[in-house]
Amino acid sequence: MKLEFLLIPTTDLGASLVLYRDGLGFTELWREGDTTVALALPGSEVQIMLDANDPTAPISPVFVVDSVAAFHASRPEALAVVEEPTEIPGGFQGTYREPGGAMIQVIDQSTEAAVS
Repeated sequence: MKLEFLLIPTTDLGASLVLYRDGLGFTELWREGDTTVALALPGSEVQIMLDANDPTAPISPVFVVDSVAAFHASRPEALAVVEEPTEIPGGFQGTYREPGGAMIQVIDQSTEAAVS
């Protein structure tokens, strides 16, 4: 398991980009459509993912695992299922709530190679 992203929902992707990229000096890495942009955090391997798809979603860490299905089947009981594993571009994602109430997202990139 590796912390890959910190998901930051936004109601204004353009304004968020101005802050993080132009104001704080983060480097834009990739985009997915007109709603999602990943930025490199200076001095860290963790990326910030700005996302305008659901601006009401909580800020949450996004962990990468080899298999979301395997993680889901063997996850600690303390992680409550918020969203069962579903297909996303390049793999699968599951969403959980930890005992303190924070959301945790887990993704894999299991179908990414099959798309190439």
